[in-house]
Amino acid sequence: MSFNKIIIVGNLGRDPELRYTAQGTPVCSFSVATNERRKDKSGEQQDITTWFKVTVWGRQAETVSQYLTKGRRVYLEGRLHVEEYTDREGKQRYSLEVNASDVHFLDSAQSAEGIPVRQSAQSAGTGGARGGGGGGRESSGGGGGDIEDDEIPF
Repeated sequence: MSFNKIIIVGNLGRDPELRYTAQGTPVCSFSVATNERRKDKSGEQQDITTWFKVTVWGRQAETVSQYLTKGRRVYLEGRLHVEEYTDREGKQRYSLEVNASDVHFLDSAQSAEGIPVRQSAQSAGTGGARGGGGGGRESSGGGGGDIEDDEIPF
């Protein structure tokens, strides 16, 4: 038996691009950057950024496209594969690609200082993909009314 799973926590490098297959299946593509700080041979701190191309399918693709924008933090799980290609100069290049099965939004609309949230009027107040926070607030209770500030337990 073999196993291929990757977990990434990083920031979107560009806005997600949503498209549909000929069969009508939603597919969303975006890039995610992870940052790591290491000391080089001379002892100086060096920032290392690793870029991943990410693809998300189905309803989750539509949700990602709707709520995420460049700069937002995400947690994602999926399968990793390396794509080989030849660049314009004829050099062999490699690209890390992730087919994401799970995407969670890490910042809320309030905590993402200066980073816009994609949100249509119809979908305002709904959550993110698979339990992430999309920036809205849902009421929990049988009344269906708005929650007053003094009813919030924190």
